[in-house]
Amino acid sequence: MRELSLHILDIVQNSIAADADLIKLIIREDIAKNLLIIVIEDNGKGIESEDISRVVDPFVTSRKTREVGLGLSLFREASRRSKGDMKIESEPGKGTRITAYFEYNNIDRVPLGDIVGTIVALITTNPEIDFIYRHVYEGREFVFSTEEIKAELGDVSINEYPVLNWIEKNLNEELRDLYGGDL
Repeated sequence: MRELSLHILDIVQNSIAADADLIKLIIREDIAKNLLIIVIEDNGKGIESEDISRVVDPFVTSRKTREVGLGLSLFREASRRSKGDMKIESEPGKGTRITAYFEYNNIDRVPLGDIVGTIVALITTNPEIDFIYRHVYEGREFVFSTEEIKAELGDVSINEYPVLNWIEKNLNEELRDLYGGDL
């Protein structure tokens, strides 16, 4: 995949398939430590400990529609290409946490990509799921929570066009501020 945001979209689909109703995305950019960390955490079904090593095998999937699952193996390879790695922590009935590490300035690290578009797409197609997105850049951070927005909206659905438009605009502004006005 050409962007990390597409990997994130794919991994979050695993969380959705595992019946998660809360999915957290944490992106930490630490240029001083030359490190990019992406964490995707859910409260879904979880993975049995004996199956954790198997889920990164591209020829293993829990789906009935096809016999291969490339998402986790491709994400792990993307991290390893940039002198990083990926770890999976999971507990059945509690959820799963995927953490991928990347060397920030590595020439083989694919760009983060359109993270705002990814988040808006996830909200559009999964309005019943709560998403928390936390982005940290050089010690500055912002947090976005659909649960808070839903509480403010009352009976208005979070995936109505004016709301999604506002979310997209707000996230772009937050990222611009986080990066010091540059995007």
